[in-house]
Amino acid sequence: MIVRNLPAVTAISCLLAGPAAAQEALVTYKSLSPELAQDLARATLADCRKRGFQVTVAVVDRFGVMQVLLRDRFAGPHTVSTASGKAWTAASFRTSTTELNAISQPGMMQAGIRSLPGAVIVGGGLTVEAGGSLLGAVGVSGAPGGDADEACAKAGIDAVRDKLDF
Repeated sequence: MIVRNLPAVTAISCLLAGPAAAQEALVTYKSLSPELAQDLARATLADCRKRGFQVTVAVVDRFGVMQVLLRDRFAGPHTVSTASGKAWTAASFRTSTTELNAISQPGMMQAGIRSLPGAVIVGGGLTVEAGGSLLGAVGVSGAPGGDADEACAKAGIDAVRDKLDF
């Protein structure tokens, strides 16, 4: 009797487990549109200009892939790779580069992240989030110090905040 019911029980179990397995196989996420990434970069650059800084602004998606790069005409050539690296680092670690700088000083447990290829552990990289989801990150380089880079990045995010809550 038990052996005869085993195929039926197995079939029912597979049918019930199927939808759950399919749901776990798919992931839904929000991302920045190219237009919104461009608006963010422009707003960040505008804030830096208003402060008198010539900078490069990089905006990456949630995976760290470049979406927008804007270099002001007198920003140093090093600012392109630095801004890109800051944005990638913030997205990759899902935290600001200023915070990463603080927790990775020499002698600290996380000091090793400073030597990871591509990581730029200098202030000026911020994550872009909305509704509890990581959408991307912005990196700024060229202002006199990471704190000034970060202030421009924050102002850029604040300027498009109403568009982020989609």
